[in-house]
Amino acid sequence: MNRRHLLAFAGVAVLALTAGCFGPGAISDEQLDQEPAEPYAWDSGRDVHIAIQTDSSFRAVYNVSGESIELFRRDGFGGRNPLNVRAVRYRYPNGTVVSGAEFEARGGEIDRSRETVTVTFPDGGEGGKLAFTAGATPKRFSLPVFVEGSYEVVLPPNRRIDIPVFGSVSPRGSSAETIDGQTHIRWEEVTSRGITVQYYLQRDIPIFGAIAAVSIVIGLGGAYYYKRQIDRLRELREEMGLDVEVEEKDDGPPPGMR
Repeated sequence: MNRRHLLAFAGVAVLALTAGCFGPGAISDEQLDQEPAEPYAWDSGRDVHIAIQTDSSFRAVYNVSGESIELFRRDGFGGRNPLNVRAVRYRYPNGTVVSGAEFEARGGEIDRSRETVTVTFPDGGEGGKLAFTAGATPKRFSLPVFVEGSYEVVLPPNRRIDIPVFGSVSPRGSSAETIDGQTHIRWEEVTSRGITVQYYLQRDIPIFGAIAAVSIVIGLGGAYYYKRQIDRLRELREEMGLDVEVEEKDDGPPPGMR
């Protein structure tokens, strides 16, 4: 094996390690046991509750009923990438909450592969709830639907979705309410492939308005300048006699044809 092949093999090995494709153990106990930024909303009354944070991450709580759940994001090529989960918690039907490491110690499993994070529940998951924190894109939240049912997404303070172009929600059929400065978006039943919420910061609107106003003024000024240049060019042509029409004298038909 020559040097080029060795370098190629080493590159593939590094990518494999960083992608977590060497199986279980890719998520450390320290990462699993991190404290969430704020307490999880265990009693929201929704099958799924998602709170988007100001640090480009989100906290999620899922009602679970199967033996396992797969957590991932879709990429732009039809593939899947595992969520970078942390601060994992599991609440048993009796209300007992355990951290991620304790969850595994009690028979649960949290396995990271190249495509997903698979969480397997020790009691079949019936009646339990899974909570975790993961990264999010600023001003545009998008996530596959892992669990069908009722949803609630809470935006960070002073974020809105009211103005089209700047704000939008998918799938349709949602309702929105502002509580203590935060927008709560709710669906009674979500069965789609994913949910997407595009939102904006309230203070962005005056900035966008000012930029639009300046753009309009610049555009009008440019149009006026262009028109003045055209008028000036026409005046110069007239002064030089280039646009003067010469009236031809009609002397009738040629001689011999009269």
